[in-house]
Amino acid sequence: MSETSPQSSGTTDFDTMTRDIAEVPAVEVIVTVAVNLMSAAAVKLGLTEEGDEHKDLDEARKLVHALAGLLDASTTEISSFHAAPLRDGLKSLQLAFREASVVPDEPGQGPGEKYTGPVYG
Repeated sequence: MSETSPQSSGTTDFDTMTRDIAEVPAVEVIVTVAVNLMSAAAVKLGLTEEGDEHKDLDEARKLVHALAGLLDASTTEISSFHAAPLRDGLKSLQLAFREASVVPDEPGQGPGEKYTGPVYG
């Protein structure tokens, strides 16, 4: 029976993860991160089955802003095939944020609008 130390086991796992991520195209990584940001923002906006249980507009603002920045920065790197649905999702989240806010931000001041411009319904 061979024993492995936690250190060597951790190194093996890291090496495996590095090999795995090396095989993933950049577009797929960008889209996966964007979808994760969208999902997290939807939860923080109270748009899931749990509703208001996890609602936190301050957290939602950060996530939507980060998503907008990622999409803005990667526009030329990903095709419109990938970008269009992500932009639509971002706009939906921005509108949901505006609707959920007790005191809505001025046009152009909402989360991510620094990158997208003002969002109107």
